[in-house]
Amino acid sequence: MHWDRLFEDLEGQLASEWEAERAALDAESERLRIARLDLHGRLRTLCAARAEATIELTDGHRSPVQLQGYGADWIAAVSRAATGAHVARSTFLIPHHAIAGLVLDHGMLLASLEESVLADQTLRDRMTFGFVLRDLARRRVPVHISVLRGGDVHGTIDRAAADHLDLAVHDTGDARRAGAVHGFRIIPFASVLAVRTAADQVP
Repeated sequence: MHWDRLFEDLEGQLASEWEAERAALDAESERLRIARLDLHGRLRTLCAARAEATIELTDGHRSPVQLQGYGADWIAAVSRAATGAHVARSTFLIPHHAIAGLVLDHGMLLASLEESVLADQTLRDRMTFGFVLRDLARRRVPVHISVLRGGDVHGTIDRAAADHLDLAVHDTGDARRAGAVHGFRIIPFASVLAVRTAADQVP
């Protein structure tokens, strides 16, 4: 009986040590996984979950949105109107460099730490901000562009190059006709905070 109790005690100690070692390894593995997690990965997970958030831009502007889509260096978000308000919903294309922060509930914050595996992940991850702007230019979609300095501007993108776009400036509601255009602007992507369109215009 004495030996039985001794062996039971030793087995219990060994099991406890193994459990403690496994917990330490699991904790270290999780710390390493999170250390490798980048903002793009978390935004991709949040967009896949259609998370509701308040997005903060680098100019201090805050907008309540529902995240909808993502690409290599941008996200798409649909505006959330106040309860009871009857306003047209807009889609915002926001380059990563313009994001100062996101305000989320705690559950969604934790969920964004999980890695999402999406069927179209590889293709989506190659769609750059310029690629989407070239699509808007091809379809002649009117846009409202918020820039870091110089005020917001409305018009139609004539062309999107590697790191900038050409905008034909015209009034909201007007089509891009020669008589309606009252100016042209070259806008570097680096100064763009958001590109706003009607909610159904983003691919």
